[in-house]
Amino acid sequence: MTGDQSPASRRSTPRRPLAGLFVTCLVDVVRPSIGFAAAKLIEAAGCEVTVPGGQTCCGQPAYNSGDRADARALARQTVIAFRGCDYVVAPSGSCAGMLKKHYPLLLADDPELAEEARRFAGRVHELVSFLVDVRGMTEVPAALQSGAPGRVTYHDSCSGLRELGVKQQPRQLLTSIKGLELVEMADSEICCGFGGTFSVKFPDISNAMVEKKTERIAAAGPTTLLAGDLGCLLNMAGKLAREGRDIGARHVAEVLAGDDSTPPIGAPMTDRDRG
Repeated sequence: MTGDQSPASRRSTPRRPLAGLFVTCLVDVVRPSIGFAAAKLIEAAGCEVTVPGGQTCCGQPAYNSGDRADARALARQTVIAFRGCDYVVAPSGSCAGMLKKHYPLLLADDPELAEEARRFAGRVHELVSFLVDVRGMTEVPAALQSGAPGRVTYHDSCSGLRELGVKQQPRQLLTSIKGLELVEMADSEICCGFGGTFSVKFPDISNAMVEKKTERIAAAGPTTLLAGDLGCLLNMAGKLAREGRDIGARHVAEVLAGDDSTPPIGAPMTDRDRG
Protein backbone atom coordinates (compact mmCIF):
# COMPACT_ATOMS: atom_id res chain seq x y z
CA MET A 1 0.00 0.00 0.00
CA THR A 2 1.29 3.45 -0.86
CA GLY A 3 0.84 6.44 1.36
CA ASP A 4 0.78 10.21 0.89
CA GLN A 5 1.67 10.27 -2.79
CA SER A 6 0.06 11.47 -5.98
CA PRO A 7 -1.61 8.52 -7.74
CA ALA A 8 -0.21 9.77 -11.04
CA SER A 9 3.32 9.29 -9.71
CA ARG A 10 2.58 5.59 -9.13
CA ARG A 11 1.67 4.81 -12.74
CA SER A 12 5.09 4.19 -14.35
CA THR A 13 4.84 0.40 -14.77
CA PRO A 14 1.91 -0.84 -12.65
CA ARG A 15 1.53 -4.59 -12.38
CA ARG A 16 -1.89 -4.39 -10.74
CA PRO A 17 -4.82 -1.96 -11.00
CA LEU A 18 -4.34 1.10 -8.81
CA ALA A 19 -7.17 1.67 -6.34
CA GLY A 20 -7.35 4.99 -4.55
CA LEU A 21 -8.80 4.61 -1.05
CA PHE A 22 -11.16 7.43 -0.11
CA VAL A 23 -10.81 7.14 3.65
CA THR A 24 -13.79 9.36 4.73
CA CYS A 25 -13.76 11.88 7.57
CA LEU A 26 -15.29 9.63 10.20
CA VAL A 27 -12.95 6.72 9.49
CA ASP A 28 -9.93 9.02 9.61
CA VAL A 29 -10.90 10.71 12.87
CA VAL A 30 -12.93 8.10 14.75
CA ARG A 31 -12.13 4.57 13.52
CA PRO A 32 -8.93 4.29 11.40
CA SER A 33 -9.06 0.49 11.72
CA ILE A 34 -11.76 0.54 9.04
CA GLY A 35 -9.37 2.18 6.60
CA PHE A 36 -6.67 -0.41 7.27
CA ALA A 37 -9.21 -3.21 6.87
CA ALA A 38 -10.42 -1.71 3.58
CA ALA A 39 -6.87 -1.52 2.26
CA LYS A 40 -6.23 -5.14 3.20
CA LEU A 41 -9.38 -6.25 1.38
CA ILE A 42 -8.61 -4.24 -1.75
CA GLU A 43 -5.13 -5.73 -1.87
CA ALA A 44 -6.61 -9.21 -1.44
CA ALA A 45 -8.76 -8.43 -4.49
CA GLY A 46 -5.62 -8.00 -6.57
CA CYS A 47 -5.13 -4.23 -6.54
CA GLU A 48 -2.41 -1.89 -5.41
CA VAL A 49 -3.74 0.63 -2.90
CA THR A 50 -2.86 4.30 -2.69
CA VAL A 51 -4.18 6.86 -0.21
CA PRO A 52 -3.96 10.28 -1.90
CA GLY A 53 -2.90 12.98 0.51
CA GLY A 54 -5.04 15.65 -1.13
CA GLN A 55 -8.34 14.14 -0.02
CA THR A 56 -10.43 15.57 2.80
CA CYS A 57 -14.23 15.53 3.17
CA CYS A 58 -16.48 14.37 0.33
CA GLY A 59 -18.52 17.54 0.84
CA GLN A 60 -21.79 15.86 1.73
CA PRO A 61 -22.49 17.86 4.95
CA ALA A 62 -22.06 21.11 3.05
CA TYR A 63 -24.06 19.81 0.07
CA ASN A 64 -26.98 18.66 2.21
CA SER A 65 -26.99 22.00 4.07
CA GLY A 66 -27.27 23.99 0.86
CA ASP A 67 -23.66 25.20 0.82
CA ARG A 68 -22.98 24.46 -2.84
CA ALA A 69 -19.85 26.64 -3.01
CA ASP A 70 -17.92 24.66 -0.40
CA ALA A 71 -19.30 21.35 -1.67
CA ARG A 72 -18.12 22.25 -5.17
CA ALA A 73 -14.66 23.22 -3.90
CA LEU A 74 -14.33 19.90 -2.08
CA ALA A 75 -15.51 18.01 -5.16
CA ARG A 76 -12.85 19.71 -7.28
CA GLN A 77 -10.17 18.90 -4.70
CA THR A 78 -11.18 15.24 -4.56
CA VAL A 79 -11.37 14.71 -8.31
CA ILE A 80 -7.88 16.21 -8.72
CA ALA A 81 -6.46 14.20 -5.79
CA PHE A 82 -7.48 10.88 -7.34
CA ARG A 83 -6.10 11.51 -10.81
CA GLY A 84 -4.30 8.44 -12.09
CA CYS A 85 -6.35 5.91 -10.13
CA ASP A 86 -8.06 3.07 -11.95
CA TYR A 87 -10.62 2.87 -9.16
CA VAL A 88 -11.77 5.07 -6.29
CA VAL A 89 -13.03 2.97 -3.38
CA ALA A 90 -14.76 4.17 -0.21
CA PRO A 91 -15.75 2.11 2.87
CA SER A 92 -19.00 4.07 3.00
CA GLY A 93 -22.07 3.96 0.79
CA SER A 94 -22.89 7.51 1.83
CA CYS A 95 -19.58 9.02 0.74
CA ALA A 96 -19.33 6.80 -2.33
CA GLY A 97 -22.83 7.90 -3.31
CA MET A 98 -21.79 11.55 -3.00
CA LEU A 99 -18.73 11.03 -5.18
CA LYS A 100 -20.49 8.91 -7.78
CA LYS A 101 -23.95 10.47 -8.05
CA HIS A 102 -23.53 14.12 -7.07
CA TYR A 103 -20.06 15.21 -8.20
CA PRO A 104 -21.01 15.17 -11.91
CA LEU A 105 -23.95 17.46 -11.11
CA LEU A 106 -21.93 19.76 -8.88
CA LEU A 107 -19.22 20.19 -11.49
CA ALA A 108 -21.41 20.11 -14.59
CA ASP A 109 -20.70 23.78 -15.33
CA ASP A 110 -17.00 23.64 -14.46
CA PRO A 111 -15.10 24.31 -17.71
CA GLU A 112 -12.01 22.50 -16.46
CA LEU A 113 -13.42 19.49 -14.60
CA ALA A 114 -16.93 18.74 -15.89
CA GLU A 115 -15.89 15.89 -18.16
CA GLU A 116 -13.25 14.64 -15.74
CA ALA A 117 -15.86 14.54 -12.95
CA ARG A 118 -18.05 12.29 -15.10
CA ARG A 119 -15.15 9.92 -15.76
CA PHE A 120 -14.19 10.05 -12.08
CA ALA A 121 -17.73 9.05 -11.06
CA GLY A 122 -17.50 6.00 -13.29
CA ARG A 123 -14.48 4.78 -11.31
CA VAL A 124 -16.08 5.24 -7.86
CA HIS A 125 -17.27 2.22 -5.90
CA GLU A 126 -18.44 1.37 -2.40
CA LEU A 127 -15.96 -1.07 -0.86
CA VAL A 128 -17.93 -4.34 -0.65
CA SER A 129 -19.67 -3.90 -3.99
CA PHE A 130 -16.24 -3.24 -5.47
CA LEU A 131 -14.91 -6.51 -4.07
CA VAL A 132 -17.86 -8.56 -5.36
CA ASP A 133 -19.15 -6.79 -8.47
CA VAL A 134 -15.92 -5.37 -9.88
CA ARG A 135 -13.15 -7.68 -8.68
CA GLY A 136 -15.23 -10.86 -8.61
CA MET A 137 -14.59 -11.88 -5.01
CA THR A 138 -17.03 -14.66 -4.11
CA GLU A 139 -15.76 -15.51 -0.64
CA VAL A 140 -13.41 -14.13 1.98
CA PRO A 141 -9.91 -15.56 1.50
CA ALA A 142 -8.99 -18.05 4.22
CA ALA A 143 -5.89 -16.00 5.05
CA LEU A 144 -8.10 -13.11 6.20
CA GLN A 145 -10.46 -15.15 8.34
CA SER A 146 -9.63 -14.87 12.02
CA GLY A 147 -11.38 -16.15 15.12
CA ALA A 148 -15.08 -16.93 15.31
CA PRO A 149 -17.22 -13.84 14.56
CA GLY A 150 -20.29 -15.56 16.01
CA ARG A 151 -23.87 -14.42 15.47
CA VAL A 152 -24.17 -11.14 13.52
CA THR A 153 -26.92 -9.06 11.98
CA TYR A 154 -26.55 -6.53 9.16
CA HIS A 155 -28.08 -3.05 8.77
CA ASP A 156 -28.54 -1.77 5.22
CA SER A 157 -27.44 1.85 5.17
CA CYS A 158 -29.67 4.15 3.13
CA SER A 159 -27.24 5.58 0.58
CA GLY A 160 -25.46 2.31 -0.10
CA LEU A 161 -28.75 0.50 -0.61
CA ARG A 162 -30.78 3.10 -2.46
CA GLU A 163 -28.14 4.97 -4.46
CA LEU A 164 -25.66 2.17 -5.13
CA GLY A 165 -27.59 -1.09 -4.84
CA VAL A 166 -25.52 -2.55 -2.01
CA LYS A 167 -27.58 -5.37 -0.51
CA GLN A 168 -26.51 -8.93 -1.30
CA GLN A 169 -22.78 -8.25 -1.68
CA PRO A 170 -21.94 -7.97 2.04
CA ARG A 171 -24.17 -10.93 2.85
CA GLN A 172 -22.46 -13.06 0.22
CA LEU A 173 -19.03 -12.45 1.70
CA LEU A 174 -20.13 -12.64 5.32
CA THR A 175 -21.73 -16.06 4.88
CA SER A 176 -18.45 -17.39 3.49
CA ILE A 177 -16.68 -16.80 6.81
CA LYS A 178 -16.22 -19.90 8.91
CA GLY A 179 -17.88 -19.60 12.33
CA LEU A 180 -20.10 -16.67 11.36
CA GLU A 181 -23.88 -16.94 11.62
CA LEU A 182 -25.81 -14.21 9.82
CA VAL A 183 -29.28 -13.54 11.24
CA GLU A 184 -31.52 -11.01 9.55
CA MET A 185 -33.21 -8.34 11.65
CA ALA A 186 -36.71 -7.16 10.74
CA ASP A 187 -36.76 -4.01 8.60
CA SER A 188 -33.03 -4.05 7.94
CA GLU A 189 -33.57 -1.60 5.07
CA ILE A 190 -35.24 1.08 7.22
CA CYS A 191 -33.15 4.14 8.16
CA CYS A 192 -31.46 4.14 11.56
CA GLY A 193 -32.19 7.85 12.04
CA PHE A 194 -28.66 9.16 11.58
CA GLY A 195 -28.77 10.82 8.17
CA GLY A 196 -25.76 13.03 8.90
CA THR A 197 -27.06 16.52 9.63
CA PHE A 198 -30.61 15.12 9.94
CA SER A 199 -29.82 13.78 13.42
CA VAL A 200 -28.64 17.25 14.46
CA LYS A 201 -31.52 19.16 12.91
CA PHE A 202 -34.24 16.74 14.09
CA PRO A 203 -32.88 14.98 17.20
CA ASP A 204 -36.26 13.85 18.55
CA ILE A 205 -37.27 12.21 15.27
CA SER A 206 -33.80 10.71 14.91
CA ASN A 207 -33.96 9.25 18.41
CA ALA A 208 -37.39 7.71 17.78
CA MET A 209 -36.07 6.10 14.60
CA VAL A 210 -32.94 4.64 16.18
CA GLU A 211 -34.99 3.36 19.12
CA LYS A 212 -37.12 1.30 16.73
CA LYS A 213 -33.97 0.13 15.00
CA THR A 214 -32.30 -1.08 18.20
CA GLU A 215 -35.47 -2.96 19.15
CA ARG A 216 -35.26 -4.89 15.89
CA ILE A 217 -31.53 -5.46 16.30
CA ALA A 218 -32.01 -6.90 19.78
CA ALA A 219 -34.93 -9.06 18.65
CA ALA A 220 -32.65 -10.80 16.13
CA GLY A 221 -30.42 -11.94 18.99
CA PRO A 222 -26.96 -11.10 17.59
CA THR A 223 -23.73 -10.61 19.48
CA THR A 224 -22.55 -8.10 16.88
CA LEU A 225 -24.21 -5.50 14.66
CA LEU A 226 -22.59 -4.85 11.27
CA ALA A 227 -23.06 -2.13 8.66
CA GLY A 228 -21.13 -0.49 5.86
CA ASP A 229 -21.33 3.12 7.10
CA LEU A 230 -19.59 4.32 10.23
CA GLY A 231 -22.05 7.18 10.79
CA CYS A 232 -24.93 4.71 11.06
CA LEU A 233 -22.87 2.45 13.30
CA LEU A 234 -21.97 5.28 15.68
CA ASN A 235 -25.65 6.21 15.93
CA MET A 236 -26.85 2.66 16.57
CA ALA A 237 -23.95 1.70 18.85
CA GLY A 238 -24.56 4.76 20.98
CA LYS A 239 -28.22 3.94 21.39
CA LEU A 240 -27.49 0.28 22.14
CA ALA A 241 -25.05 1.36 24.85
CA ARG A 242 -27.49 3.83 26.41
CA GLU A 243 -30.11 1.11 26.52
CA GLY A 244 -27.66 -1.24 28.25
CA ARG A 245 -27.78 -3.84 25.46
CA ASP A 246 -24.78 -6.13 25.25
CA ILE A 247 -24.40 -6.02 21.46
CA GLY A 248 -21.14 -4.96 19.84
CA ALA A 249 -20.95 -2.95 16.63
CA ARG A 250 -18.37 -3.19 13.86
CA HIS A 251 -17.91 -2.06 10.30
CA VAL A 252 -18.35 -4.92 7.87
CA ALA A 253 -14.85 -4.31 6.49
CA GLU A 254 -13.31 -5.11 9.86
CA VAL A 255 -15.03 -8.48 10.01
CA LEU A 256 -14.26 -9.32 6.39
CA ALA A 257 -10.58 -8.45 6.94
CA GLY A 258 -10.36 -10.59 10.09
CA ASP A 259 -9.78 -7.70 12.52
CA ASP A 260 -10.77 -9.18 15.86
CA SER A 261 -8.32 -7.10 17.92
CA THR A 262 -9.92 -3.66 17.60
CA PRO A 263 -12.62 -3.22 20.30
CA PRO A 264 -16.24 -2.87 19.12
CA ILE A 265 -17.42 0.64 18.36
CA GLY A 266 -18.15 2.51 21.57
CA ALA A 267 -16.59 -0.13 23.83
CA PRO A 268 -14.53 1.24 26.75
CA MET A 269 -10.82 1.19 25.97
CA THR A 270 -8.53 -0.93 28.10
CA ASP A 271 -4.88 -0.24 28.91
CA ARG A 272 -3.98 -2.84 26.26
CA ASP A 273 -6.00 -0.94 23.64
CA ARG A 274 -4.16 2.29 24.50
CA GLY A 275 -0.85 0.52 23.91
